[in-house]
Amino acid sequence: MPDLTQPNPVDVALKVLLDTPSYAAQMLITTARLLEMDASQPLAGLDLERAIDIAADTILRPLPNVVAQDSISRMYRVLPDRPALLTRGEYALLLRRAAKELG
Repeated sequence: MPDLTQPNPVDVALKVLLDTPSYAAQMLITTARLLEMDASQPLAGLDLERAIDIAADTILRPLPNVVAQDSISRMYRVLPDRPALLTRGEYALLLRRAAKELG
């Protein structure tokens, strides 16, 4: 009779894979966190681009180039539009929603 106190390693691995956001979603979440550091300020010119660059460097640097490029493409496809007069915090909420939908 198998030992039922230990979970099946395959089940554990599948749970981790299914519960971990994709690299594109991780980039959106990290970008949101960076923008939230000064949430009440308006989202200006290069704020978003800088935050995305930092997120990409943090999340994608150790990955193969093909995986990184695919993740960046996926992230940009779901990146919310930037309406005028939006704060960094408000845009961060849109990024988190996009990350949740992306999975």
